[in-house]
Amino acid sequence: MRHTAMVPKGFIRYHVLEALNEKPMSGSELIDHIEQHTGGHWRPSPGSIYPLLALLQDHGCIKELPAENGLKRYELTANGKLLLEEQRMLRKKMREEAGFPPATFFDNFFTKIPAHKAAEIRETMKRLGIAFFHLGTTLQEKYSEQIVDESLKAVNEVAAKLEEINRKLKGDKFE
Repeated sequence: MRHTAMVPKGFIRYHVLEALNEKPMSGSELIDHIEQHTGGHWRPSPGSIYPLLALLQDHGCIKELPAENGLKRYELTANGKLLLEEQRMLRKKMREEAGFPPATFFDNFFTKIPAHKAAEIRETMKRLGIAFFHLGTTLQEKYSEQIVDESLKAVNEVAAKLEEINRKLKGDKFE
């Protein structure tokens, strides 16, 4: 996924603000940081980062620091910290309205599971989420009823299998 049009509105701005809240960074450092933060699944282009930095600077949310070794770094201002807090609250509200659980929700299920297995489950769940996201964005470009039906069948099979495993654990009889 490379095109900014596929990235949710405000995604880049939010991640730039979060990164600059940690420490001052240059545009190229921000690009690397976001790529790393998305697990290498997305790398913003300079054409999306630098205009955003200019806009944030024009609005007094970031300021340019004196160049070091020819590298311009930016830091968050007080206005930028306020904007970041607004963005965090908006993201939280959107997650709640969409029915997403809090970020730590799934961790509560893994307290009695060995740490290495809990990490493996989290990684698999992350892969599943990314696969859904990629499928959704690809279907926006190349809709196929056959692929939607195939995807629905796969998801239903996984759900049925997990329900079956859960019934086994509870000792319920199979229907």
